[in-house]
This record gives sequence, structure tokens and C-alpha cells, in this order.
Amino acid sequence: MLTKKELIDHIDETYNLSPEYIFKKFPDYCVFRHQKSKKWFGVLMSVPEEKIYDDASDHRVIDILDLKVDPELGGILRGKEGYFPAYHMNKEHWISVDLRKIEKLDELASLIDGSFKSTQ
Repeated sequence: MLTKKELIDHIDETYNLSPEYIFKKFPDYCVFRHQKSKKWFGVLMSVPEEKIYDDASDHRVIDILDLKVDPELGGILRGKEGYFPAYHMNKEHWISVDLRKIEKLDELASLIDGSFKSTQ
């Protein structure tokens, strides 16, 4: 399972960017964005499991990462376990990833990089 800290450390080390906590109502949510344009390439959130899973029953809070992807790739990814239409973002161009379903950071690194590049 990928942790929030591992994800944040990877983005900091790879892109020299720190998370920005911009939501007063949701102090645990953070965005990752380009310094010059301020465009977001990722949003890390802790949400009630039932917001993502229709069959959630125990009301746990889970960590998800929203990333921008090509619509065709998004369609393919949404067919895999742990990948969903984006929570609170354009569902054609963004996906949500349940961090509990990601074993190693390598599984997400290329998606993070693609999101970073497509939002430059």
C-alpha cells in the first residue's frame, strides 16, 4: 500500500514541489501544481470510502489521488482495480486512484509524470 508520505516525498524529490493545503474546509486535502502557471497536476484527498465505492459499508476514510490523464488511457485505467472516475474533477480527463490498491510507487510514477507534463 502506497502511503501519502511516500507520494508527497516522490513529488517533492522529482519535481521540487511541495503540497499546497489550500482548502480551509478540508485541511487534509492538498494540491500539487506548477509554480509558474499554478495549474494542478494532482490532488491528494482523504475521503469517505462510500464516495468512491458503491458497496462501501464501514465508513472508512481512504486516501485518493486525482491525476490528469488522456481520456483513452483513463478509460483503460478505470477498468483496473483501484482506479475510478475522478472525484470532484472532470471525469473525462481525470482519474482517482485509491492509494490502498497501489503496491509500489512505480505503478503511479508514470501517471504522475504524464499528469505533470500534460498540465504544463
